[in-house]
Amino acid sequence: MPNCPECENALDIELDEVAEGDVVTCDECGTEYEVVGVEPLELTRVGEDLDEDEVDLLKEEEDEE
Repeated sequence: MPNCPECENALDIELDEVAEGDVVTCDECGTEYEVVGVEPLELTRVGEDLDEDEVDLLKEEEDEE
């Protein structure tokens, strides 16, 4: 069972039941990870791969609300 890179808590992931594109959440710290590969299991933190323009756009949208 893989561990959360943020808090080292064991992630509750059934390796035979996940597919690419699924999002899993750490029960301990709430960090979300997207499954980017299943053999071997590869996770990327949700929102981590945003480029600078996308981050600026998200901030502008939040400020408008």
